[in-house]
Amino acid sequence: MNFYRTSNRFAELSAAVQDFVKNDLEPIGLRVEAQAHIPEEIVAKMRRLGLFGLAIPEKYGGLGLSTLEEILIYIELTKTNACFRSRIGTSNGIGSMGILFDGTEKQREKYLPRIASGQWTAAFALTEPNAGSDAAHISTAAVLDGNAWLINGTKQFITNADCAHVITTIVVTDEQKGARGGISALIIEKDMPGLTIGPADIKMGLKGSHTHELVFKDCRVPSDNVIGGMQMVGQGFKTAMRVLDKGRLTMGAAALGASEDLLDVCVKHVRGRMNSGQTAADLQSAHFDLADMATQLYAARQMLLYTAWLRDQGQNVSHEASMVKLFCTEMASRIADQAMEICESAGYKTLARIERHLRDVRLYRIFEGTSEIQRIIVSRNLLK
Repeated sequence: MNFYRTSNRFAELSAAVQDFVKNDLEPIGLRVEAQAHIPEEIVAKMRRLGLFGLAIPEKYGGLGLSTLEEILIYIELTKTNACFRSRIGTSNGIGSMGILFDGTEKQREKYLPRIASGQWTAAFALTEPNAGSDAAHISTAAVLDGNAWLINGTKQFITNADCAHVITTIVVTDEQKGARGGISALIIEKDMPGLTIGPADIKMGLKGSHTHELVFKDCRVPSDNVIGGMQMVGQGFKTAMRVLDKGRLTMGAAALGASEDLLDVCVKHVRGRMNSGQTAADLQSAHFDLADMATQLYAARQMLLYTAWLRDQGQNVSHEASMVKLFCTEMASRIADQAMEICESAGYKTLARIERHLRDVRLYRIFEGTSEIQRIIVSRNLLK
């Protein structure tokens, strides 16, 4: 950690977040899972800590953390119930970064301070029933009608759609051009006419983090709500890809945090068995598993932190971010499975946390582009 420079202010925030995780989040992790709901007092404390504005510059009311610092916060938050990171993740990442990267100054000044304060939650709508990983083939369309866009189509699996006030939505504005100049990014507010939010999806994991379907039926959006203004019509695919590059590092952090917690649970379990009289020879297989888990975690942590640091130096890390996302999320699934083997029947119990991590980390291999998509990106870059 000393190799990567962080600010004194970040050290104070990091300590506050660790206390928050230990004293506020850990005790309610199981309750949030059972009730599929994060208590409002927890969300309010997230606001007071500034967690909704980690990545947003101070100019717009955020904390202005570096990518590295933001990643370290996510690792801590995901050591407990993963939904806590998800609640703030879209506001710091895919929900707001398009506005920050490519928005007009007027758009930044209107939306970013509200998002940073937690007054508004941001979301990101790209995935559709027939276009998940293949984002270039979305069909939700926007047609210019006077001084407004009319949007028709359906988005699905939209995280935080139920509590979002502003949604960065990727739409087709020229079917003939497709991803090469025919896709745009629009800023849609929740009360714009023609937008309907469907019921929460019933999922196997991240139950406290809700996803919903969005249905657009002649939804009217002001023409100047194109991210970057009307001159950016057709450039939304590039915006989406830039946003997802950073989001893939976030997924790596979530996978790493869960994996570190799983290793900690397993170490405590094996120590308990040794203290009860079982010999090292009896537990040799478990010892080997622990060594493998720790080695994978070390590699993943260095890969993730170094890539975050490279991004902070202004380098394009699209290639590296895909490798990080691929390695960390695949690793998390392996480690969760190993943890279940080490703890045996005890790991299958809800109180052991392992079964919850096992369900949650499976999603990380899908979010922000599947493992197969990451392999395509990496191999394509190598063969250019």
